[in-house]
Amino acid sequence: MNTQTQTLKTTEKDGVLMIILNRPEALNALNQLLLSDLRQILEDIHLNPEIKGIILTGAGEKAFAAGADIKEFTGLDEHNARELAENGQKIFSLIENCPKPVIAAVNGFALGGGCELAMACHLRVAAPNAKFGQPEVNLGIIPGYGGTQRLTQLVGKGRALELMMTGDMVDAETALQIGLVNHLVGSHEELLPRCHKLLDKINSKAPLAITGVIESVNAFYGQGDGYKTEADCFGKCAATEDFMEGTNAFIEKRPPSFSGK
Repeated sequence: MNTQTQTLKTTEKDGVLMIILNRPEALNALNQLLLSDLRQILEDIHLNPEIKGIILTGAGEKAFAAGADIKEFTGLDEHNARELAENGQKIFSLIENCPKPVIAAVNGFALGGGCELAMACHLRVAAPNAKFGQPEVNLGIIPGYGGTQRLTQLVGKGRALELMMTGDMVDAETALQIGLVNHLVGSHEELLPRCHKLLDKINSKAPLAITGVIESVNAFYGQGDGYKTEADCFGKCAATEDFMEGTNAFIEKRPPSFSGK
């Protein structure tokens, strides 16, 4: 699944799909064409059994995504702005609800829509130069692609309110301390290898169980009944070949070999 559009590049190796936001001249700002291209790729991923995990990053070292393309905001009225936000939320929901693990490799600025995009991913790994923020109040608006919800989920109400009301940026070390990112690497060169190592570990587990974890955790955050979803997923996992393999491997004191069935 190696493709290139005007805004994105994808490369696939050993079941891991790399999605690269490819507008480095605009610090990978999220224009509507990029979001449309991203939607198409995400819809394909959901249906592609060959893809086991996804790494999302930005071209170059300066930016993951420096925000939405503000030039496209001029002339918005209330109706169009609401539609813009709802469209972005739907696309980012495809990431959050992807049945395969999605990791954001954050290199440089992740601001506004770029921060929202990183937060929609299941995990975030940051390079030392990463900077995060929701500066929308400086433009007289608020985050519209799910940022008010996901930032609060990740860092708590007080910190989220402060970051969104001041528009302040935080560096990678602070992002790690407050729980906005999962890992901070020592250099830009270590960023993608760390993401691949993390995916390798996750993908060594039972794929249907990983999907069940994602679905159950998302249900807790306003997308359904978390406990019911957990029980349903637990039951479904118990009916899989992987459950039999995992329990037999444990009893026989050997590594399991999962098939995703």
